Amino acid sequence: MTANVTEPAPPTVDTPPTEPAGELDKSNARVREMFRQIAPRYDLMNHLLSLNIDKYWRSQAVKRLSLIPGVPALDVCTGTGDLAIAIADAAPDGVEVVGSDFCFAMLEIARRKRVVGARSESIDFLEADSQQLPFASNRFQCVTVAFGLRNVADTDRGLREMTRVCRPGGQVMVLEFSKPTLPGLRQTYNFYFKHILPRVGQWFARNNKSAYSYLPDSVSRFPDGQALADRMQAAGLTDVKFTPLTFGVCTIYEGTKPESNSNPDGEPQ
Repeated sequence: MTANVTEPAPPTVDTPPTEPAGELDKSNARVREMFRQIAPRYDLMNHLLSLNIDKYWRSQAVKRLSLIPGVPALDVCTGTGDLAIAIADAAPDGVEVVGSDFCFAMLEIARRKRVVGARSESIDFLEADSQQLPFASNRFQCVTVAFGLRNVADTDRGLREMTRVCRPGGQVMVLEFSKPTLPGLRQTYNFYFKHILPRVGQWFARNNKSAYSYLPDSVSRFPDGQALADRMQAAGLTDVKFTPLTFGVCTIYEGTKPESNSNPDGEPQ
Protein backbone atom coordinates (compact mmCIF):
# COMPACT_ATOMS: atom_id res chain seq x y z
CA MET A 1 0.00 0.00 0.00
CA THR A 2 1.32 3.43 -0.87
CA ALA A 3 0.09 6.90 0.02
CA ASN A 4 -1.00 9.46 -2.55
CA VAL A 5 2.03 11.69 -2.79
CA THR A 6 0.86 14.11 -5.47
CA GLU A 7 0.94 17.85 -5.08
CA PRO A 8 3.88 18.19 -2.64
CA ALA A 9 4.54 21.50 -0.98
CA PRO A 10 7.57 23.40 -2.36
CA PRO A 11 10.93 22.53 -0.77
CA THR A 12 12.34 24.78 1.86
CA VAL A 13 15.34 25.20 4.09
CA ASP A 14 15.31 24.89 7.84
CA THR A 15 13.42 27.77 9.44
CA PRO A 16 13.94 29.23 12.89
CA PRO A 17 11.52 28.38 15.66
CA THR A 18 8.54 30.69 16.14
CA GLU A 19 8.52 30.21 19.91
CA PRO A 20 9.97 32.89 22.22
CA ALA A 21 13.55 33.80 21.52
CA GLY A 22 16.24 31.83 23.30
CA GLU A 23 19.04 29.34 22.86
CA LEU A 24 16.90 26.23 22.17
CA ASP A 25 18.03 24.69 18.88
CA LYS A 26 15.06 23.16 17.05
CA SER A 27 16.70 22.97 13.64
CA ASN A 28 15.77 19.94 11.55
CA ALA A 29 19.31 18.58 11.62
CA ARG A 30 19.68 18.82 15.40
CA VAL A 31 16.26 17.32 16.24
CA ARG A 32 16.56 14.52 13.68
CA GLU A 33 19.98 13.48 14.97
CA MET A 34 18.86 13.64 18.59
CA PHE A 35 15.95 11.27 17.94
CA ARG A 36 18.12 9.01 15.80
CA GLN A 37 20.44 8.49 18.74
CA ILE A 38 17.73 7.80 21.33
CA ALA A 39 15.46 5.76 19.01
CA PRO A 40 16.43 2.27 20.36
CA ARG A 41 15.31 3.16 23.89
CA TYR A 42 12.71 5.78 23.07
CA ASP A 43 9.63 3.68 23.91
CA LEU A 44 11.09 2.35 27.15
CA MET A 45 12.03 5.81 28.33
CA ASN A 46 8.68 7.30 27.33
CA HIS A 47 6.68 4.77 29.30
CA LEU A 48 9.04 4.88 32.28
CA LEU A 49 9.31 8.64 32.54
CA SER A 50 5.56 9.16 32.14
CA LEU A 51 4.78 6.30 34.55
CA ASN A 52 2.93 4.65 31.63
CA ILE A 53 0.32 7.43 31.62
CA ASP A 54 1.25 8.29 28.02
CA LYS A 55 -0.76 5.22 26.90
CA TYR A 56 -3.86 6.62 28.61
CA TRP A 57 -3.34 10.03 27.00
CA ARG A 58 -3.20 8.49 23.53
CA SER A 59 -6.30 6.41 24.17
CA GLN A 60 -8.20 9.56 25.18
CA ALA A 61 -7.08 11.29 21.99
CA VAL A 62 -8.23 8.39 19.80
CA LYS A 63 -11.64 8.35 21.50
CA ARG A 64 -12.19 11.91 20.28
CA LEU A 65 -11.66 11.02 16.62
CA SER A 66 -14.80 10.54 14.51
CA LEU A 67 -13.41 7.99 12.08
CA ILE A 68 -15.45 6.96 9.06
CA PRO A 69 -14.75 4.10 6.61
CA GLY A 70 -13.04 4.71 3.31
CA VAL A 71 -11.16 7.92 4.15
CA PRO A 72 -7.47 7.88 5.16
CA ALA A 73 -6.04 9.24 8.42
CA LEU A 74 -2.59 10.77 8.97
CA ASP A 75 -0.38 10.91 12.07
CA VAL A 76 2.54 13.33 11.66
CA CYS A 77 5.72 13.29 13.75
CA THR A 78 4.66 9.70 14.36
CA GLY A 79 7.99 8.66 15.90
CA THR A 80 7.78 4.98 16.77
CA GLY A 81 4.15 4.88 15.70
CA ASP A 82 2.22 4.51 18.96
CA LEU A 83 -0.59 6.93 18.06
CA ALA A 84 -0.83 5.69 14.46
CA ILE A 85 -1.15 2.11 15.75
CA ALA A 86 -3.80 3.15 18.28
CA ILE A 87 -5.76 4.89 15.52
CA ALA A 88 -5.53 1.86 13.24
CA ASP A 89 -6.71 -0.45 16.03
CA ALA A 90 -9.75 1.76 16.68
CA ALA A 91 -10.64 2.63 13.08
CA PRO A 92 -13.48 0.96 11.16
CA ASP A 93 -12.69 -1.20 8.15
CA GLY A 94 -11.43 0.66 5.11
CA VAL A 95 -9.50 3.40 6.91
CA GLU A 96 -5.95 3.69 5.57
CA VAL A 97 -3.66 4.99 8.32
CA VAL A 98 -0.43 6.76 7.37
CA GLY A 99 2.33 7.73 9.80
CA SER A 100 4.99 10.24 8.78
CA ASP A 101 8.21 11.32 10.45
CA PHE A 102 11.49 12.82 9.29
CA CYS A 103 13.64 10.50 11.44
CA PHE A 104 14.26 7.22 9.61
CA ALA A 105 15.54 5.44 12.75
CA MET A 106 12.24 6.07 14.54
CA LEU A 107 10.25 4.85 11.54
CA GLU A 108 12.24 1.61 11.43
CA ILE A 109 11.03 0.85 14.96
CA ALA A 110 7.46 1.83 14.07
CA ARG A 111 7.47 -0.60 11.14
CA ARG A 112 8.68 -3.42 13.38
CA LYS A 113 5.79 -2.77 15.77
CA ARG A 114 3.16 -3.54 13.14
CA VAL A 115 1.40 -6.80 13.96
CA VAL A 116 0.75 -9.36 11.22
CA GLY A 117 -2.96 -10.01 10.93
CA ALA A 118 -3.91 -6.93 12.97
CA ARG A 119 -5.08 -3.60 11.63
CA SER A 120 -1.66 -2.13 12.33
CA GLU A 121 -0.14 -4.39 9.67
CA SER A 122 -1.40 -2.10 6.93
CA ILE A 123 -0.08 1.20 8.34
CA ASP A 124 2.10 3.00 5.83
CA PHE A 125 5.04 4.65 7.63
CA LEU A 126 6.68 7.27 5.43
CA GLU A 127 9.69 9.55 5.85
CA ALA A 128 8.50 13.16 5.54
CA ASP A 129 9.04 16.60 7.08
CA SER A 130 5.91 17.93 8.79
CA GLN A 131 6.72 21.42 7.47
CA GLN A 132 6.36 20.22 3.86
CA LEU A 133 4.14 17.16 3.80
CA PRO A 134 4.24 15.24 0.49
CA PHE A 135 0.48 14.71 0.31
CA ALA A 136 -2.33 16.19 -1.73
CA SER A 137 -4.43 18.88 -0.10
CA ASN A 138 -7.78 17.86 1.43
CA ARG A 139 -6.83 14.17 1.57
CA PHE A 140 -7.15 12.95 5.19
CA GLN A 141 -10.23 12.79 7.43
CA CYS A 142 -8.05 13.52 10.45
CA VAL A 143 -4.48 14.69 10.97
CA THR A 144 -2.95 14.07 14.38
CA VAL A 145 0.31 14.67 16.20
CA ALA A 146 1.34 13.41 19.64
CA PHE A 147 4.25 14.99 21.53
CA GLY A 148 5.84 16.09 18.27
CA LEU A 149 4.57 19.53 17.32
CA ARG A 150 6.88 21.31 19.78
CA ASN A 151 9.84 19.67 17.99
CA VAL A 152 8.88 21.15 14.62
CA ALA A 153 11.15 24.09 13.85
CA ASP A 154 8.28 26.31 12.68
CA THR A 155 5.15 25.51 14.71
CA ASP A 156 2.83 27.65 12.59
CA ARG A 157 4.05 26.14 9.35
CA GLY A 158 3.53 22.66 10.78
CA LEU A 159 -0.04 23.54 11.77
CA ARG A 160 -0.74 25.02 8.34
CA GLU A 161 0.51 21.86 6.65
CA MET A 162 -1.64 19.68 8.91
CA THR A 163 -4.62 21.86 8.01
CA ARG A 164 -3.80 21.80 4.28
CA VAL A 165 -3.81 18.01 3.97
CA CYS A 166 -6.91 17.60 6.15
CA ARG A 167 -10.12 17.43 4.16
CA PRO A 168 -12.86 20.06 4.72
CA GLY A 169 -14.92 19.05 7.72
CA GLY A 170 -12.08 16.88 9.03
CA GLN A 171 -10.28 16.97 12.37
CA VAL A 172 -6.85 18.25 13.30
CA MET A 173 -5.71 17.06 16.72
CA VAL A 174 -2.65 17.84 18.82
CA LEU A 175 -1.67 15.88 21.94
CA GLU A 176 1.08 17.66 23.81
CA PHE A 177 2.63 18.26 27.21
CA SER A 178 1.37 21.36 28.99
CA LYS A 179 2.05 23.18 32.23
CA PRO A 180 -0.33 22.43 35.13
CA THR A 181 -1.68 25.41 37.02
CA LEU A 182 -2.82 23.66 40.20
CA PRO A 183 -0.79 25.04 43.15
CA GLY A 184 1.54 22.44 44.58
CA LEU A 185 1.27 20.20 41.52
CA ARG A 186 2.87 22.83 39.33
CA GLN A 187 5.92 23.04 41.62
CA THR A 188 6.19 19.24 41.88
CA TYR A 189 5.84 18.90 38.10
CA ASN A 190 8.49 21.54 37.43
CA PHE A 191 10.92 19.88 39.85
CA TYR A 192 10.38 16.45 38.24
CA PHE A 193 10.70 17.81 34.72
CA LYS A 194 13.77 19.92 35.37
CA HIS A 195 15.73 17.70 37.78
CA ILE A 196 14.50 14.09 37.90
CA LEU A 197 13.46 13.41 34.30
CA PRO A 198 16.71 14.65 32.70
CA ARG A 199 18.88 12.57 35.05
CA VAL A 200 16.90 9.36 34.52
CA GLY A 201 16.73 9.98 30.78
CA GLN A 202 20.44 10.65 30.55
CA TRP A 203 21.21 7.42 32.38
CA PHE A 204 19.30 5.50 29.70
CA ALA A 205 20.48 7.61 26.76
CA ARG A 206 24.15 7.87 27.64
CA ASN A 207 25.16 8.53 24.04
CA ASN A 208 22.98 11.65 23.96
CA LYS A 209 22.84 13.37 27.33
CA SER A 210 21.25 16.50 25.87
CA ALA A 211 18.06 14.75 24.73
CA TYR A 212 16.32 14.73 28.10
CA SER A 213 17.51 18.20 28.98
CA TYR A 214 15.96 19.32 25.70
CA LEU A 215 12.59 17.85 26.73
CA PRO A 216 11.81 20.13 29.73
CA ASP A 217 13.34 23.09 27.90
CA SER A 218 11.14 22.54 24.84
CA VAL A 219 8.00 22.05 26.95
CA SER A 220 8.61 25.17 29.02
CA ARG A 221 9.02 27.31 25.88
CA PHE A 222 6.13 25.84 23.90
CA PRO A 223 2.73 27.61 23.91
CA ASP A 224 -0.03 25.73 25.70
CA GLY A 225 -3.69 26.20 26.58
CA GLN A 226 -5.34 29.13 24.83
CA ALA A 227 -2.04 30.24 23.29
CA LEU A 228 -1.74 27.05 21.23
CA ALA A 229 -5.48 27.07 20.48
CA ASP A 230 -5.01 30.56 19.01
CA ARG A 231 -2.19 29.27 16.80
CA MET A 232 -4.44 26.48 15.52
CA GLN A 233 -7.16 28.98 14.74
CA ALA A 234 -4.66 31.18 12.90
CA ALA A 235 -3.73 28.13 10.79
CA GLY A 236 -7.30 28.04 9.46
CA LEU A 237 -9.10 25.78 11.93
CA THR A 238 -12.45 26.48 13.55
CA ASP A 239 -14.23 25.21 16.66
CA VAL A 240 -10.85 24.89 18.36
CA LYS A 241 -11.03 23.54 21.90
CA PHE A 242 -8.61 22.02 24.37
CA THR A 243 -9.02 19.47 27.14
CA PRO A 244 -6.42 19.17 29.92
CA LEU A 245 -5.57 15.64 31.09
CA THR A 246 -4.00 14.49 34.37
CA PHE A 247 -4.43 17.89 36.04
CA GLY A 248 -3.01 19.71 33.04
CA VAL A 249 0.21 17.74 32.60
CA CYS A 250 -0.96 16.92 29.07
CA THR A 251 -3.59 18.56 26.85
CA ILE A 252 -5.62 17.47 23.82
CA TYR A 253 -6.29 20.23 21.27
CA GLU A 254 -8.96 19.75 18.60
CA GLY A 255 -9.92 21.83 15.58
CA THR A 256 -12.04 21.42 12.47
CA LYS A 257 -11.12 22.40 8.93
CA PRO A 258 -14.13 24.39 7.71
CA GLU A 259 -15.98 23.29 4.59
CA SER A 260 -15.26 26.65 2.97
CA ASN A 261 -11.54 26.63 3.75
CA SER A 262 -10.31 25.65 0.30
CA ASN A 263 -10.19 27.38 -3.05
CA PRO A 264 -10.64 25.61 -6.43
CA ASP A 265 -6.99 24.55 -6.38
CA GLY A 266 -7.46 22.82 -3.00
CA GLU A 267 -5.15 25.10 -1.03
CA PRO A 268 -6.23 26.55 2.31
CA GLN A 269 -7.27 30.19 2.24
